[in-house]
Formats: sequence, structure tokens, C-alpha cells
Amino acid sequence: MHSRFPRFPRKVFYGWWMVAGGCAIQMLIGGLMFHAFGLYVSELKDEFGWSGTIFGLAFAMTRIESGILGPFQGWAVDRFGPRIMIRIGISTTALGFVLFSQINSVPTFFLTFFLIAVGSSLAGFVTLVVAIVNWFERKRSLALGLMSSGFSIGALLAPLVYLSMQEIGWRGTAIAAGVIIFVAGQIVATFIHHRPEDRGETVDGVPPETPRRSAGGGPVVIAADADFTTREALRSPSFWYISIGHAAAVFIIGALLVHLVLHIEELGHSTATAAFVILIMAVFQFVGQVGGGFLGDRLNKRVLLVICMIGHVVALLLVTYAAAFWMILAFAVLNGLAWGTRGPMQQALRADYFGRRDFGKIMGFSSLIVMSGMTSGPIIAGVFADAFGDYRIGFTLLAGVALLGTVFFAIAGPPKRPGERAAAARAMPSLAGER
Repeated sequence: MHSRFPRFPRKVFYGWWMVAGGCAIQMLIGGLMFHAFGLYVSELKDEFGWSGTIFGLAFAMTRIESGILGPFQGWAVDRFGPRIMIRIGISTTALGFVLFSQINSVPTFFLTFFLIAVGSSLAGFVTLVVAIVNWFERKRSLALGLMSSGFSIGALLAPLVYLSMQEIGWRGTAIAAGVIIFVAGQIVATFIHHRPEDRGETVDGVPPETPRRSAGGGPVVIAADADFTTREALRSPSFWYISIGHAAAVFIIGALLVHLVLHIEELGHSTATAAFVILIMAVFQFVGQVGGGFLGDRLNKRVLLVICMIGHVVALLLVTYAAAFWMILAFAVLNGLAWGTRGPMQQALRADYFGRRDFGKIMGFSSLIVMSGMTSGPIIAGVFADAFGDYRIGFTLLAGVALLGTVFFAIAGPPKRPGERAAAARAMPSLAGER
């Protein structure tokens, strides 16, 4: 006998609300800071006449900060939870933008941009990834992909930032960005929780007595000692291979975040056209984040990461030697897909390999290595551009570094679990006695 009353859908797992909150914060930081940075660079160069090397150094300085901050940030997120880190980071970023609107020299530019970068790091990617990893296991790649998509969605703000600069100037735009980030960020932070246990829930929303199922349908078996400690992870070659591969990738990303707008202008196109290219790249970055998250839960993540790295290399060479506008558009599509797919998949691979217990600290130490790429890329591109008059040589060199990074992702096989190593060690005496 059928009930006359409609059947309502089950309650949505709170982890997906966490994903939505993280996506919103990524959108704010990505759209008003990272994607807009090239637009600010163009305005500052027109007003002050500063060189590309200065902008590259400024961006590199902030990435050094992010790398050095990484281990402390990872520890703090594991210890105090992501919400308080987000609140502190949002407040710092907002203050940095307001002070940035008043700069009139290179030192004040460096100081205020450093403040913005510290805040965006505390509230941004590392903190949010740790939070999401704690809530998901079976659909971890998809959850990280959807959360990360906020960064690409934020690029939709780039044309609005450009229009704002035309109407109220870059200084007024910076003040408005600070206010928006503070108000919206503090509201979103309210909905962020550290672990599912804090709300009486479980990982993936599955009751403890119910065996979780993998994407392929089989049960997920998790040993009590399966998670790596920070020390154990640092001893694993796979930790270093993934980190070096990640660093090689962001050689390209860091250089493009700083210099792409100037390079497109040097190719004979307008700043408005550059903002449009950023928008196209962001659209396909979003496609990569969602599609890559879906594929990452089903296919070999290392193979997909190698394909992404090759995509980065080909895309950079396309825009470097662009003789027609279609080549710039092809770059935007290919680099967007590679960037979007690679980003969350790296974090999912780390979590798959090392577990969630010390994930914040493990990811923090990894950032020390990754920062070498994010800092070196913009500096190399800026120095070569100042020396040779364009970005061709610098961008080509960065493409070669990224190509080398494919090797490290390819050899980053699963590490032995701590329990497996202990069992092997216990077996050694008995094996020796049998000889």
C-alpha cells in the first residue's frame, strides 16, 4: 500500500555544505586577488613605471611567505580547526586591500601585498583542503574539485574588477574588494566545521556500522594504523615526488598569474582582451575541476596528473609563440583544463597516500617545496622579459621545467603503510631464522 504523502529526499550530508562554503571563499580570494593581480599590475605599471622584475619579486615574496607559513598553518588547522584560521585570514586580507589602496612606493607595495598574501594563505587553499579531506573519503576527489572550482568561478569577477578600475580607479577598487572580502568571508566562516565528529556525523555521512564503499563498489577497508604521521610521510619518497611535481607545475601558474596580462598586451591586444582570456581560462578550469574530480575517484590519479602536466607545457608554448588569436584561445582552454584537473587531484592523491590524521601538517611541509616553483616562476619570467624585451625565452624555460615535473608524478607510487612496514620488520627475524 502506497502512502498518500510525498517522499522527501534524504538530508544533504553536511560535508557538501562545507564544500559550498569553501567554494565561496575560494571565489572571493581567487577573483579579487589572484585573477585580478595582473590587472593591478597593468595599472601600477602605467602609474609608476615599475619593471616586470619588481612585480615578479613581489609575487615571489608572497609565495615564500606561504611556503614558510605552511608547516605552522598545517599544525594550526589540525590543532584549532579551520574556522578560526579563516576568520583571521579574511580579516588580514581585507585590511591589506584597504592599505594597498594607499600605496605610493615600491616598499609600501611590497608590505601591503605581503599582508594580503598572508591573509589569503591563512583563509585559503591549504586550510580549506584540510577541512574537506576530514569530511570525505569515498568522493574526496570530487569534493576537492568542487571546492576548488570557486577559484575558477572567481575569474568571472575579473571583467567586473576591470570595469570597476575604469569607473572608480584601482585604489577605489581595492577598498571595495577589502570590504566585500571581509563581510562575505566572515559570514561563510560561520558554516565551516573542522571534523564531522564535531557535528555528530561521520566521514562521507555513512554510519560507523555501515561499511563504506569505494567508487568501484567494493568496501573501503581502513586499518587503525593506516594514517601516516608527519615524520613517516616525510620519510616516504612519494611525498617528495608529489611535492616536486607540484612545484614544477606552479612554475607556470605563478608566472602566468603575474605576467600573462602584460604578455598579451605585448602581443598587440588590449587589457580588456586579456581579461577575456582570463575568463575563458577560468571557465575551462572549472570544467577541469568538476570533471577531474569525478574522474579522479575512478581512474589512476598519477596518469591523469602526467596528462595535465603535458597540457600545461603545450598551452604555455602556444601562448608564448602565439601568431594568431586562436592560439591564445587554445592556450586558455588547454591550460584551464590542465590547471583545474591537476589542482584538486594532487591533494586527493596526498590524502589517499597519507591519510587524514596529520594531513594539515603534511600538506604544510609540502608547501615548503611547492613555494620554490611559485616564487621562481614569476622572477624568471620577469628577469628574462626585462633583459630580452619579451617573455619568449623565460616562458620557454618554464615549459621545460614543467615537462621535467611529469617524471616525478609518474614515479610517485603508493607508499607502504606504516602497519605494512611494521609487519615486514617483525617478519625479518623469523625469515632469518629459517635460512
